[in-house]
Amino acid sequence: MRERGSTYKVVYVGCSLAVLMFNGCIEPIEVTFEDFESALVIEATITDKMELQRVFLTRTYEFEQDGPSSESNASVQVVGGGNTYIFNESSQGVYVSQEPFAAISGTAYQLQITTQDGRSYSSEDEELTQATQIDEVRAERITNDFGEEGVAILVDSFDATGNSVNYRYQYEETYKIIAPSWSPLDLEVVPQNEATEFCQVRIIPDLVSEQTCFSTDFSNTIIQTNTSDLNEDRVSNFLVRFISRQNYIISHRYSILVRQFIQSNAAYNFYETLNEFSGNESFFSQTQPGFLEGNIASDSNEEEKVLGYFDVASVQENRIFINYQDLFPGEDLPPYVDPCIPTSPQIQTESVPPRCVLSAQVAANVVRYVGNNDSPGDLQGPYFVVPRVCGDCVEIGTVEPPEFWIE
Repeated sequence: MRERGSTYKVVYVGCSLAVLMFNGCIEPIEVTFEDFESALVIEATITDKMELQRVFLTRTYEFEQDGPSSESNASVQVVGGGNTYIFNESSQGVYVSQEPFAAISGTAYQLQITTQDGRSYSSEDEELTQATQIDEVRAERITNDFGEEGVAILVDSFDATGNSVNYRYQYEETYKIIAPSWSPLDLEVVPQNEATEFCQVRIIPDLVSEQTCFSTDFSNTIIQTNTSDLNEDRVSNFLVRFISRQNYIISHRYSILVRQFIQSNAAYNFYETLNEFSGNESFFSQTQPGFLEGNIASDSNEEEKVLGYFDVASVQENRIFINYQDLFPGEDLPPYVDPCIPTSPQIQTESVPPRCVLSAQVAANVVRYVGNNDSPGDLQGPYFVVPRVCGDCVEIGTVEPPEFWIE
């Protein structure tokens, strides 16, 4: 327990939701609270899609700490419609249902959790919201309100019944990476029993590095909108994602899967309040409970604070693919994740005793060969190299394309 008057991290709520969509707009300030109390944090959304459902358990944490601690070895289950769905811990703090299941309309569901110290928690009964289709997900070249050019991922949706009203979005983006300085050749340190010179390296075929890879990122901001003040329940040109044209992830082929959740009023209000505190779902665990009233409580201690919400929401998905040249024909690619400026490290220093330079970098696997330096200058060596990420995309991606990927 910390002493009274300790300092914890909160966020300054001084930006609009529109700004939040573009940049996250999280500006930390310091505020003094009374005693910090670690509390269980629960993130759980059960959907009507037949899939492995997930529940995330962590603990709130203080500003000085690196991040939330996982809540492991808990017993997690969802009860509804006469069925009990058991969740197993797949990784620290991540609980996955033993079998795929989908929430059914008209059925009440309850989340039940027992932590390893014997404390039990349960949610209020929640029912599935109605389903509403996504009419379209599209990519458009735009210039945002800050004068930054890029790609807008926009969503349209319409509910003729007028009952959906509350919409929350998540996305999963996958992109192709092409290492700009990949070479079929590389360098290796000559084994000591073969070396004829101190710090010797030699050129070899590169059988390890990869030129083309794929990487996937997930949204980590709260993205939601409400149509209650509109004449009809229509989401039109809603910005789910803005990608600067300076972002290398759109350099080649890019795909985004947009998920649309229909929320209850209570769920919408919970996430809206959370958004006001943080602007970022990953900030969940830095928010002190008591600010947010969710639908989960301790079964034995009504004074114990629990942070989180058990949501049962219908979900619709739509995936699109885009190519950079389709939106920016004939224009330069965005800058790569690294400038990839070739250097020519000397073989050894001129100090006494001399130290290996290039061979040390090769041994540490931090550079890749790109060519010979036929006219070395002062303090240069015979080879040009670039940072490994420039010649080996495995540094930031995986070789195998996802199952859904199409060219």
